[in-house]
Amino acid sequence: MTVRSHLDPATSQVWLVGGGIASMAAAVFLIRDAGMPAPHIHILEELEIEGGSLDGAKSPVQTGYVTRGGRMLEEEAYQTLWNLLDSIPSLENPDVTIRRETLDFSARVKTEAHARLVDRNHRIVDAGVYGFSHRDRLEMTRLLATSERRLGARRIDELFSEHFFSTNFWQMWRTTFAFQNWHSATELKRYMLRFIQEFPRLHTLSGVRRTKYNQYDSIARPIQRWLVEQGVDVRFGARVVDVDFDQSDPADRRVTRLHLRSRDGESTIALAPDDVAMLTLGSITADATYGGNDAAPELIRDRRDGGWALWDEIARKAKDFGRPNTFYGNIDENKWESFTLTMHGDALLKRIVEFSGNPPGTGALMTFFESKQLMSIVVPYQPHFPDMPPDTYTLWGYALFIDEKGDYVNKPMAQCTGREILTELIGQLGFDDMLDQALATTDVTTAMMPYASAEFSRRIPEDRPLVIPQGARNFAFLGQFVELPEDVVFTVEYSVHCAMHAVYALYGVDKAIPPIYHGLADPKVGLQAVASAYR
Repeated sequence: MTVRSHLDPATSQVWLVGGGIASMAAAVFLIRDAGMPAPHIHILEELEIEGGSLDGAKSPVQTGYVTRGGRMLEEEAYQTLWNLLDSIPSLENPDVTIRRETLDFSARVKTEAHARLVDRNHRIVDAGVYGFSHRDRLEMTRLLATSERRLGARRIDELFSEHFFSTNFWQMWRTTFAFQNWHSATELKRYMLRFIQEFPRLHTLSGVRRTKYNQYDSIARPIQRWLVEQGVDVRFGARVVDVDFDQSDPADRRVTRLHLRSRDGESTIALAPDDVAMLTLGSITADATYGGNDAAPELIRDRRDGGWALWDEIARKAKDFGRPNTFYGNIDENKWESFTLTMHGDALLKRIVEFSGNPPGTGALMTFFESKQLMSIVVPYQPHFPDMPPDTYTLWGYALFIDEKGDYVNKPMAQCTGREILTELIGQLGFDDMLDQALATTDVTTAMMPYASAEFSRRIPEDRPLVIPQGARNFAFLGQFVELPEDVVFTVEYSVHCAMHAVYALYGVDKAIPPIYHGLADPKVGLQAVASAYR
């Protein structure tokens, strides 16, 4: 990934394609660490808002709020993210950084789940008993000892026997990170190594750190505000549809032109020799659709919104630019649906708190592990949005098996309205006596995401391009579908990590990139992980 620096930040212009957290992080690092004047940085975002998949907003279909996904932060593993957030003032207090606000908030509202797993009889089970057999432990050891090259595109269920998938450990692991049995064994190996410090506390998720509000308001908004205050040029409604490359010299490959489509028509941007393009590839929230109380969301299968189109165009131009079809090509293996409850009044919230023993913000995921749809919910700290009206509360949930009929609603979740999903949830909780009250006082917004866990698709190394391909002199690839050895996708850390690599390498930044945390290098962490496997 190392390149010889030949770029002068004082004269170079940088074009960041995509307005997600990877591009925003790159812009911060360019200003803070490379010394680039902020007006030289241009973010091109096709939507009318920055943040990418790091979202949280008012419902687009009805009264209430929606977050498409939940993201848990981790103190040991997320070193580049904390590095970034330590430079940005928080949303409400300019004297406190986002990092400081998040760590202080997490110290005050500590995560310690008391109801991580709930059975079909509405009983909280002892999730601290992981349930491994001797064979399960041997199979995990074999996975961790097998090289990625040898694992190749093998599925998780090719590496483990049937018993492993019935353990409490797997029910918690798969729902915490959204793994399916058919997903990449290589990604599971990376996750187990990256988060081995979480093994002993998986049943409580006490290692989780959370932001004060949803992560759009707590992370994306403050970064966006800081960038604009510095003078970064942010252009909304600007879609890059193609990129021209000069690859005549394999040792000096360059981007020469960007092709844009905007509300003003089509245009191009020519790059000078020292200008740079950083391109975010793919999108896990592409073609996301929403449903409401009385409507189910549509599942889009024909890639309508163009979230994958740019990578498709680029991939045709070089063999080492990746293979996007590996990740978008099997929707049924990667789709899932989430739902956000907006509760008007605290009756349902109080009942959940009483059942779980966890005040809002302290409980992490609650998984109904014997439900046909494998439904999970989490009650965040309230208010979850800074502008919420009094006596209004939110809850987020999702399911992995959305084509399965419910236990209480005889329809696949993918075909259910918001009210039907709420009815299924009330049944899983055993709160039948308050179903009518919940339906009368709750708005449910659902989000269907065809590519929600596409990063976990079975792959080989050539399917993802390097952050800086061999010979690249003025371009880099960003996001969840690039290759960073040892690191794990489906995390905010991954996007920030690749942005730091791109900026530091292209501009010769003389600072160390925080190393990847290796829990097994700490004997205490290793011993605790081993001990937890025998519970």
